Amino acid sequence: MTMRNHRLFGTVRVLACAMLVLVTPAHAEEKSSVDVSRIVSFGGDVTEILYALGYEPNIVAVDTTSVYPADALAKKKNVGYMRALSTEGVLSLTPTVIMAADDAGPPEVVAALKSSTVAYVTISGADNPAGTAERIRAVAASVGAAGQGEQLVAGVQKKYASLAEKRATIGKPARVLFLLSVQSGRATAGGTGTAAHEVIELAGGTNVAAAFSGYKPLSDEASIGLAPDVILVMKRSQRPGQPSTEPIEKIIGAMPGLNATPAARNGRIIEVDGAALLQFGPRTADAALDLMRILHPNKQAAKGGQ
Repeated sequence: MTMRNHRLFGTVRVLACAMLVLVTPAHAEEKSSVDVSRIVSFGGDVTEILYALGYEPNIVAVDTTSVYPADALAKKKNVGYMRALSTEGVLSLTPTVIMAADDAGPPEVVAALKSSTVAYVTISGADNPAGTAERIRAVAASVGAAGQGEQLVAGVQKKYASLAEKRATIGKPARVLFLLSVQSGRATAGGTGTAAHEVIELAGGTNVAAAFSGYKPLSDEASIGLAPDVILVMKRSQRPGQPSTEPIEKIIGAMPGLNATPAARNGRIIEVDGAALLQFGPRTADAALDLMRILHPNKQAAKGGQ
């Protein structure tokens, strides 16, 4: 064989190996340390990541926060709200592994599930872009799909980088107030240390409730003093409790403090998809870009693709 033919043969062999890598089934890239044939998922972000990694066929049940994709709740068993779980209800589904967000509960049920013979994997991560990557990697590693996980992380990080470029061109950030709940004449707002605060800043806004941390009720006087340009509330179906069927504008209009804000006067009360924005899963960067366009409709920075 001539040197030229030898090199050609080597090139073909390398290409063939590369093709084998590309067509290898994603689930076979590495072996999981647990049996993932029957997964029960607690947490909308955990479920969304599992679907994004292609593990939908392995999921036997989800919780009520798993609203995306829509097929999750429509086609899988429902174990109820992730903070009000039942030990018997979960174990009756004969899962091989439970994958749960770190705020699943109640604590005594989580303790009982962890002490059972079923593998229990806790998925943690802060409510920010770095936390999104941490969650994706944790889920991917648990199911033996670390390579796929890195691909998903790379795509998400690219979107966050694009979002940061657009955010840097916004001259005057919108003043934003996020209301977790609005019922019985009372409103609960999101301060620092909340997913709401983080996503407002990602979208180029300023959280007017940043003077306090966590979620706290607002008085009429405090609402007037905050003077938001935009008020964000979750869609009615996602709000805690039993929300009224009345339009959100009418509900806020009946609250003197909020009704006196620039947001209410100018009709800037926006209902948002809390699952996409606040769970910090694979869709959050896209949802934050959509929010940026809503907060700054006249800014070129928020226009165009990612």
